[in-house]
Amino acid sequence: MAEIHDQFDTILILDFGSQYSHLITRRCREHKVYAELMPCTTKLKDVHFKPKGIILSGSPYSVYDKDSPHVDPEVFSFGVPILGICYGLQEMAWNLQGKVAKCEHREYGYAQIQISKVGDSGSSVDALFDGLGEEMQVWMSHGDQLSELPPNFHVIGRTSSAPYAAIAHDSKPFYGIQFHPEVTHSPRGKEVIGKFILNICGCQQNWTMEEFIGKEITRIREICGPKGRVIGAVSGGVDSTVAAKLMHEAIGDRKVVLGTKCRLILTPISQTYRFHAIMVDNGVLRMNEAQQVFDMLNKDLGVNLTVVDASDLFLSRLDGVEDPEKKRKIIGNTFINVFEEEAAKIEAEAEEEEKKGAEAKGRVEWLLQGTLYPDVIESISFKGPSATIKTHHNVGGLLKDMKLKLIEPLRELFKDEVRALGRLLSIPAPLVQRHPFPGPGLAIRILGPVTRDQVKILQQADSIYIEEIRKAGLYDQISQAFAVLLPVKAVGVMGDARTYEQVIALRAVQSEDFMTADWYAFPPAVLKRISSRITNEVSGINRVTYDISSKPPATVEWL
Repeated sequence: MAEIHDQFDTILILDFGSQYSHLITRRCREHKVYAELMPCTTKLKDVHFKPKGIILSGSPYSVYDKDSPHVDPEVFSFGVPILGICYGLQEMAWNLQGKVAKCEHREYGYAQIQISKVGDSGSSVDALFDGLGEEMQVWMSHGDQLSELPPNFHVIGRTSSAPYAAIAHDSKPFYGIQFHPEVTHSPRGKEVIGKFILNICGCQQNWTMEEFIGKEITRIREICGPKGRVIGAVSGGVDSTVAAKLMHEAIGDRKVVLGTKCRLILTPISQTYRFHAIMVDNGVLRMNEAQQVFDMLNKDLGVNLTVVDASDLFLSRLDGVEDPEKKRKIIGNTFINVFEEEAAKIEAEAEEEEKKGAEAKGRVEWLLQGTLYPDVIESISFKGPSATIKTHHNVGGLLKDMKLKLIEPLRELFKDEVRALGRLLSIPAPLVQRHPFPGPGLAIRILGPVTRDQVKILQQADSIYIEEIRKAGLYDQISQAFAVLLPVKAVGVMGDARTYEQVIALRAVQSEDFMTADWYAFPPAVLKRISSRITNEVSGINRVTYDISSKPPATVEWL
């Protein structure tokens, strides 16, 4: 069975816990080269593909600390180019007999790097900086730096405070840079990464959604076989919608034909009974969500969708639970319970049809989920450098003894890549551009116990908020917007009466990849109108606040 690494050249990024590690992945993919992030503790013998190159990320650690993370030494004899960034540079030097020492003063912010000429005549520029001029503005963030070069290395760039700001091996394709090329504060940093992955590693630029779509559909068909059936977890968000549409194209009643462009052909290849999309109404959806999603997927996309009302079951299991991690795990486990019940019903119906002489059908073996790459990254707890921020219900909240096997066609994709894939699948723009909605739904936007009354309050406030954003023509400028119900009460005055009611916090962010995000600067008049409507129309709310926290240090969601 073809795996993604068999089909696309891959850059392996080893993560030492830097807050910027995911951006290295993004920059590689912006060059149309597939890149994958793994823990720095990964042993190369456990990596089941040969990367075209390896990038060592930054880290909050010092290489000489007792508990600092270190790379598998086999990396340096693996036979592929290596680029060390910040801590990655120091780790390379540390492993190859160089010396690292604490800076006299921590360097954080802009710096000018002087690109050094190399060669016998001192007239040429190393391949990593070829064509980038004699000086670049870069972004530094480090408290250590090289104090002595490793043997057989030379300097290719320096700053006023860092004499070894960029180094290269005399004969091997090993490079180290003290600055962070992955951040936008290094204006030509993306070009530096491009020089490494394209010129030095020789990667093909074939990581596009046009290429991905056909290969992924072929892979899905190989996984499912000619009769295997799939049930799909659908929430109505862009991730699960694109996943469902992709699965529908793979084993439904359409096929994809590859040419210079991807085309959808109305040629039957199997019956739609092989894929059953299921939406679970868990009682914590947005207002009228289940009906809206049912109409969109059935009418606009032709996906066979069943809506299962399990709100009583979910709310009963969430009764009295305040801890967000417990909420996520309860919802994740309950989702699987419901899906397995639905799979059993589908199989029972198929058996009844077979008894009546119908053609035998395959078993329901697979559960489709719209898991994305940021979900995977944030749910992995690396040994040593990184810690789990939160468990995603569709990554860390699944049952250990789950009977269904997971199929996650979007697992390697970032949000913008999923949207591009959705457009190729002819999904309508309002669906493709829809703001993300977490699997645990409003349960993690209610800070406190989840009850029907609390859900109703938040549904109404959230509906008003999104409605006003759309009216103002701001929806597509915002990456995600939602309301949060706080577990506190405040004094207010309505008419001549004193009130003591709950508080709504509004959140709106702009982000390219949801790994970092900044709060959205609303026109004051829009916020004023939203606040007025919520306090007047939502019973139980007398105060509205606006969250102006960026990610980091905050996360996008509150829980």
